[in-house]
Amino acid sequence: MGAGELGVLAGIIIPLSLFAMIFGIVYLNKREKLAMIERNMDPRSYKPQSAPYQNLKWGLLLIGSGIGLFLAYVLNRGIFNSFDDDVFFLYVALIAIFGGAGLFLSYRIEKREVLDKEELYKEK
Repeated sequence: MGAGELGVLAGIIIPLSLFAMIFGIVYLNKREKLAMIERNMDPRSYKPQSAPYQNLKWGLLLIGSGIGLFLAYVLNRGIFNSFDDDVFFLYVALIAIFGGAGLFLSYRIEKREVLDKEELYKEK
């Protein structure tokens, strides 16, 4: 396939996938509202549940990813002293490891807070 053929193919696939995505979102939203009506719920009064620890989760994920990226850079320039293409996997691996560690830390903090609140209610 030449570059011109790929351009034509991308010009067809991108608008079709955009249309399919928008159609899917609208369709699923309508189905959700119909399911709520079938269960005698008012869809207008429904409010999504709040996620009190969402900012903590994102913050720790980004901090962990940043630490992983920084550590990969330090290892690449200091220890390995390499400019190969294989170093890309070091960056990806360390970002994933430290990002996952940040999410795990977020989970542990949320779990501890929930347990502390349960203990507080038991004492009253």
